[in-house]
Amino acid sequence: MNKNTVKFNANDNPEFVSTLRKRVNQYFADNNLSKYANNAMRAKTVFMLLLYFIPLAFLLSGVVSSFAIAFPLYIVMGFGMAGIGLCVMHDANHGVYSKNNKINKALGFTANFLGAYHINWKIQHNVLHHSFTNIDEYDEDIDKKGIIRFSPHQERKGIFRFQAFYAPLLYGLMTFYWLVAKDIDQLISYNKRGLLKGQGLTFKKGLGLMLFNKTWYVALTLVAPILITGIVWWQVILAFLLMQFISGLVLALVFQPAHVITETDFYQVDENGSVENNWAVHQMRTTSNFGNSSKWFSWIVGGLNHQIEHHLFPNICHIHYDKIAPIVKKTAAEYGVPYHHHKSFGVALKSHFSLLNQLGTGSYDKKVKEIKTAPIPAVA
Repeated sequence: MNKNTVKFNANDNPEFVSTLRKRVNQYFADNNLSKYANNAMRAKTVFMLLLYFIPLAFLLSGVVSSFAIAFPLYIVMGFGMAGIGLCVMHDANHGVYSKNNKINKALGFTANFLGAYHINWKIQHNVLHHSFTNIDEYDEDIDKKGIIRFSPHQERKGIFRFQAFYAPLLYGLMTFYWLVAKDIDQLISYNKRGLLKGQGLTFKKGLGLMLFNKTWYVALTLVAPILITGIVWWQVILAFLLMQFISGLVLALVFQPAHVITETDFYQVDENGSVENNWAVHQMRTTSNFGNSSKWFSWIVGGLNHQIEHHLFPNICHIHYDKIAPIVKKTAAEYGVPYHHHKSFGVALKSHFSLLNQLGTGSYDKKVKEIKTAPIPAVA
């Protein structure tokens, strides 16, 4: 079975997505707005970039010689990494930051300052996650190599009983894992599946560029500070690892409540490589929003608390999501399509960790089985 494609049901509520697209396009036309970044987005970009590069500049300037100063600088850089990931490179790598693709490529390249290889990120996120959201063996965002269970269709191991407790530790290791292992594993896998060709890369070229980017990243953020500051090497490494942990934890805690929660659905393809839903309806069933009433929260997480709007319209910059959300919600209600939403980030996190616990103990599997085997009520 081709793991690069899934067949969606075009006959499942097709009017929903066609009507929705017309209404959203009309909103931009009526207000004479571009779907790309505006001045508010550009100001946010500057802020997030400076949050990372100002502390780095201090570390490389030669004026920092104390661990007491270097340590908080690395902490700020950790939040800067997360800010770049959420608010800058994400839109750029979707090609929606600017009409100018050179600007998108330049800002998308900042994924390398998170320790990730930007080409792999684009394949995993844009191609696999957005196309096959919550579909087991297709969406790599829910495939955690057997160390954590994100879908009822995955094998349940005894250790998973504790996954709700150890998950935050794994989340904190996310960007460090990108840096040291994940990108190499993905590059090999994507080459075998022919996905590198879609990015205009051969395996040899991709490997060379990835290793080059990781080399300068480590040299810039770890080796150079050790040499320039004169601080004991293990203290700098400790601060570097804390920076990675902060960024990984923030990124994971923002992304996971969008899909891996008790309210969303999880799928497998049938023997024909098909799922039951229209693509747009599938996105609505597998995606959730959270904390949309807080403008500050939406600003700080790059609008990714509007995941429904992002998955339906990845061709629109996130700065516009709060305006099109009422259109999406209203249209979903009209066509009987679910619109999952949590009032706050805290409630969304509770749902996520509740699901982890249920998937780990097997209680979620039992509920799904009971629903599937429940008798159909007789019609009077």
